[in-house]
Amino acid sequence: MKLAIPRERRAHERRVAATPDTVKRLKGLGIDVVVEAGAGAGVSIPDEAYAAAGATVAPDYASAVGDADMVLKVARPLAAGEGQDEAAALRRGAVLVAMLDPYRNRDQVADFAARGLTAFAMELVPRITRAQAMDVLSSQANLAGYKAVLDAASEFGRAFPMMMTAAGTIAPAKVMVMGAGVAGLQAIATARRLGAVVCATDVRLAAKEQVESLGGTFVMVDDEEARQAETSGGYAKEMSDAYKKKQAALIAETIRKQDIVICTAQIPGRAAPRLVSDEMIASMRPGSVIVDLAVETGGNCEGSVVGEVVVRHGVRVVGHANVPSRVAVDASQLYAKNLLSFVQLVVGKDGALKIDRDDEIVKGALLAIDGAVVHPNFLPPPPAAPAPGAAPTTL
Repeated sequence: MKLAIPRERRAHERRVAATPDTVKRLKGLGIDVVVEAGAGAGVSIPDEAYAAAGATVAPDYASAVGDADMVLKVARPLAAGEGQDEAAALRRGAVLVAMLDPYRNRDQVADFAARGLTAFAMELVPRITRAQAMDVLSSQANLAGYKAVLDAASEFGRAFPMMMTAAGTIAPAKVMVMGAGVAGLQAIATARRLGAVVCATDVRLAAKEQVESLGGTFVMVDDEEARQAETSGGYAKEMSDAYKKKQAALIAETIRKQDIVICTAQIPGRAAPRLVSDEMIASMRPGSVIVDLAVETGGNCEGSVVGEVVVRHGVRVVGHANVPSRVAVDASQLYAKNLLSFVQLVVGKDGALKIDRDDEIVKGALLAIDGAVVHPNFLPPPPAAPAPGAAPTTL
């Protein structure tokens, strides 16, 4: 079996889908690995390192993926309207494994099926114990939460920790983290390590213990709806308008006292919930900083802009794109290991593909196979029923 690792071509993407270490382990599975020249440039991995690990280095994209049985990527392939049509170079029957962002790119999911590709979306891997080593959302969000705090610190005109000097005492920065998932918890831990006073909020009451274990104060409207606010898959549910109104009032009072706000709240398949209004921004002290990790899915903060740092009411609103790629070396190492674990699931000991569609992990991540979209969340809508009284059509 031939497996290809192409160079990533999307803007802001520095990560790579394999490291020399994972190449060695893929070779140990009996897989021939081909890496496109320059694939590791964004993480300082030279082509020679891949070659030393046993990979063949291909000079360009087409020669790397053209006859590959499996292609591992970080981001979804570029579509025809985005410049180079990357999926067009893949042969019919090839397996594509990447973070395919299917909820925002349903047309491309259908295109994968039409091209006869077997497409797996790594972000759809179910969050079960057996799949922890494949959980790309967690591995990448962990680094995003860490980097968000560092980005906030670089924009903030003051120090984080309390400092007592002969010239006077510097008060510690006050940081609020919105959303206590993987990214939020890492943001709390990082801000605490830097010496900040941290509070956090989440719609899931179960997050309270986790926040407090990291030294943060939990801020939340505690009612019956909050106690039922987590799905069986570990994600936050969309809350009612009544709950959002109560929570917004509490957050508005809390946020007014903060120096830094880190926004991390996202809902799979939905636009990011709007948590910070323009009025809340205006209530913060000039020089405060907001980092919106959800900016690419609509943003938690009103007025955040993808890829930009904007100033609103004297507050710096940071909307960096693809934050995990800002820590590309570690992000690539973790992501490559996530992919290796997934490949080990779908490749047998003889190095041949072994896609068990009854396997819970395979079923959860599989978008398309054998020319059809198969994931229930992305099936095409059924044909419209004929209007009452319409004459039947004979073919």
